[in-house]
Amino acid sequence: MALIGAGAGRRALDAYAERLGELGHPLARLPRTRLDIEHRFTGRVRGLGPVKTPNQLRSRFPEVPSTDSGAVAGRRASDTRDDARAKAAVRPFTAGGWAREPEARFFTLPSPLSPDDFGMSFLKELPLRCLAGEGRRRGSAVACATTPDDVLDELFSASYHGGVNGRGQGAAYARLYAWGSLYALMGLPADVPFLEAVRQAADHRWLRFMAFTDWFHHDTSDVAFAVLDPTHTRVAVLAATDTDVDRDGLG
Repeated sequence: MALIGAGAGRRALDAYAERLGELGHPLARLPRTRLDIEHRFTGRVRGLGPVKTPNQLRSRFPEVPSTDSGAVAGRRASDTRDDARAKAAVRPFTAGGWAREPEARFFTLPSPLSPDDFGMSFLKELPLRCLAGEGRRRGSAVACATTPDDVLDELFSASYHGGVNGRGQGAAYARLYAWGSLYALMGLPADVPFLEAVRQAADHRWLRFMAFTDWFHHDTSDVAFAVLDPTHTRVAVLAATDTDVDRDGLG
């Protein structure tokens, strides 16, 4: 409990967390109290299950209109490979045993992107595996504005509940992996305090998107996010998909 934000003020739990810190355990860096941005962790809200259709996405989040200038900007983006950062970004899904290897990609732009152009037309021009062949299948891609707490909750849930054929992690580790992924998406060093990360997250622009491509299973769970940094010159994309189909049949 000390490591899922329920330990502050409880002597035994605080002592346990302090001992982990003395041992250099990775869980020791977690906040002792539940931060407001974590308010949805382990919570269930009736009627708010997984988002599986464009109508569900549009009903819960404001859609971002596509623009021609967004498509032009997307074609000018440069792929910036960072394996360590990508590994941290996808950790909630790999730890939870989701069916397909998630995709985490990072891009830089030669000039600031107008926030109005950060939408589906921009994303479709990026060389993303998850969007390859978009438009060939029935159904249109959609991108909606979201918030850091929505992203963090999805990251926590992916690890905490696990994939349909995977294994859920304990709440403390799910919390650790979720924060690590959020830091990776924003490109923050690990020594940035959590509340400072929350403040910086508010200065980023966050998208949740959906596309009908062969990469996504369109089965048990599909999750996809994109984030634009405050300088409007760096973009991170994270996508994951899960299914109960036999892994041997997956590409």
